[in-house]
Amino acid sequence: MPAAERFGLIHSVDRWIVKRALTQLARLHMQGESVRFSINLSGLSVGRQDMYELIEREVREAGVEPSRITFEITETAVIANLGLAIDFIGRMKQMGCMFALDDFGSGLSSFAYLKKLPVDFIKIDGEFVRDIATDPMDRAIVSAINDIGHEIGLTTVAEYVESPEIVRLLKICGVDKVQGNYISEPLDKLPSSNVIKLRQQGRQVIS
Repeated sequence: MPAAERFGLIHSVDRWIVKRALTQLARLHMQGESVRFSINLSGLSVGRQDMYELIEREVREAGVEPSRITFEITETAVIANLGLAIDFIGRMKQMGCMFALDDFGSGLSSFAYLKKLPVDFIKIDGEFVRDIATDPMDRAIVSAINDIGHEIGLTTVAEYVESPEIVRLLKICGVDKVQGNYISEPLDKLPSSNVIKLRQQGRQVIS
């Protein structure tokens, strides 16, 4: 991805991913699968009129409910283009899509601008999550991010969840959802329907 950004190809990658993801989502819905997709966007695509038009067109042509699509943008990308990001996210949410702020906590002024962003989820940076079983400071940071997220009505998601002990501590902190190798290792293709449902249940709620 850094190479694609450096050589000006990242926007083409984003466009390909959006088209491919929506095609797959439409296919699953035709098969009766009620699933949701999260799609990462690069910071360089945020605020581009052609990207907004592409997403709007592809969602309409795929015939999927926009509320089943969550776009993820990293916190650092938002900081670099705050005004454009706010406008872009607002327009996409008017369409019905949802938004997640990825890698939250990695920026220098996270809490200062969080209330300005019309996002639905904040994904707690995995660098704070992975060591919460051994590092009290990381645990305190995760708890603080979670509490502030809930205070302003956001759903919290913990990244880099790699053990049942981390899940246990996140439950104590009150984090809503988890993702990481403990739930599912990265996949190179969509799994069977039953596996999708099992993994979705594990990822959606800590119980």
